[in-house]
Amino acid sequence: MGAAVGSFLNVVIHRLPRGESLVHPRSRCPECGTQIAGYDNIPIVSWLLLRGRCRHCGTPISPRYPAVELITALVFAAVVLVRGFDDDLIIELPFVAGLIALAGIDLDHKLLPNKIVYPLAVWGVIAVLIADQGDLVEHVVAGAGAFLFLLAAALAYPSGMGMGDVKLSGVMGIYLGASVIPALLIAFLTGSAVGLAIIAREGAAARKKAVPFGIFLAIGGIVGVLAGPELIDVYDTNFLD
Repeated sequence: MGAAVGSFLNVVIHRLPRGESLVHPRSRCPECGTQIAGYDNIPIVSWLLLRGRCRHCGTPISPRYPAVELITALVFAAVVLVRGFDDDLIIELPFVAGLIALAGIDLDHKLLPNKIVYPLAVWGVIAVLIADQGDLVEHVVAGAGAFLFLLAAALAYPSGMGMGDVKLSGVMGIYLGASVIPALLIAFLTGSAVGLAIIAREGAAARKKAVPFGIFLAIGGIVGVLAGPELIDVYDTNFLD
């Protein structure tokens, strides 16, 4: 299921920023325009069998396509294995799928489209109402708190963070509740580590290079789903008790 969803996320990542339909036309080779047959569109497997090339013209097909499918499959499997097969999956799986799509678009375009962020927020509220109605207030407060925290960061350092990042942090709070705290911490830590690595490799010129922070928010959000409550417990046990 995760691999199939990942195949659709590839369509979203490629087409949505370009304003193209997510439904029509069917997938085609970008070089020769030949429509891809169903048996050549099996997630991960078809790319391997075709050795990463179009069946008709032999043009290389980016390994990013099976990579997104594989990542989505692994993340879906990890969520079920760690969190269990229960009603909370209607919160967790759409959330991580949305994060993967947003990370892919941010990597390409340094953009977090409202066409994904806003529906993701609405579904977050609906899903929490269905699965964890008693926790809705906590999740809404967490969303507001995360939004305001990143808004302050964006106002203080506007060249390093955009409003898309701010809005996504609010959405993360809606889905994660209190677990948005370690999720944001992970996002800042991974973002800082990558930024320092780029500076170490490229020198002062790297300071002018924009690094899409949405990717690190997505990493933090996935960690928040998989280990957020446990990370809070670790902090509580070691620093508050």
